[in-house]
Amino acid sequence: MKKRNIPYGVLACISIVFILYALVNNYIIDPGAEKFLSQKTGLSRQLKLPIWLNVMYIHVAFACIAMAAGLLNFSKVLFEKSRKFHRINGYIYLISVLAVVLTSGYMAPYATGGKISSMGFNALNMIWLFITVTALVQIKKKRVSRHRSWMMRSYAFCFTNMLIHLTAFLCHNGFGYEYAVSYTIGIYSSIALLLVIPEVIIRIRERWNIK
Repeated sequence: MKKRNIPYGVLACISIVFILYALVNNYIIDPGAEKFLSQKTGLSRQLKLPIWLNVMYIHVAFACIAMAAGLLNFSKVLFEKSRKFHRINGYIYLISVLAVVLTSGYMAPYATGGKISSMGFNALNMIWLFITVTALVQIKKKRVSRHRSWMMRSYAFCFTNMLIHLTAFLCHNGFGYEYAVSYTIGIYSSIALLLVIPEVIIRIRERWNIK
């Protein structure tokens, strides 16, 4: 494997593993989300379980589609073989992000940690949608380089759930915080990291003139 393909290979492995985990965990191992729901505290309204579960299934499905579509569109091989596929797949990614944001908006009031966590999710959703729409605007204006940079920023948010749970796990099991507090910390720290990490990668690419 060429050195320039190593970063994409690593990204592909992480994305594929996470997609498989999300699908197996949410649709096979724990379709009722019993473990996740058992940790919810500070809810501002009563959770209507059947509706919430159906929305969650849609949320997970489109989150996986967004992650897969974004990954495929970062492939230079596929891009060079078919610009049409890249364009269609890009719209699939856009629609998937919109679906994730809308379903997340429904579930936000029921977020673990109560209102503070809910506000964090709403902020996260607005930021992700703004960044994704900006990427679309850039390509419509034929600004390919800027489009790619904004897509990198957008794709980072596909890892929101993974980052939140990793941070919550570290705070809860490593530092002994209550799970609800750990989860809230995970939300806000993830927003910061998801904004900073892509910027670092973009600056490195620009400095080394990586196409």
